[in-house]
Amino acid sequence: MAKVQGAVTVDEERCKGCDLCVVACPTDVLNLQPKEVNNRGYHFAYMANADACIGCAACATVCPDGCIEVYRVVLK
Repeated sequence: MAKVQGAVTVDEERCKGCDLCVVACPTDVLNLQPKEVNNRGYHFAYMANADACIGCAACATVCPDGCIEVYRVVLK
């Protein structure tokens, strides 16, 4: 049986670093960038632990700005 892994893309320039996606993630995949900021001055979300993503889309559901997209990738 094929394994399904999730993949998250964040529109870094639109992200305002509200931290809702980080809190909503059940597998601690997302984190806020500690040193870099986007052109609006916010620490943006990024995939800190990409291998743990299950593709549940909880992060995309709670994002108030709609800057997160979640994909499911089938591994062979």
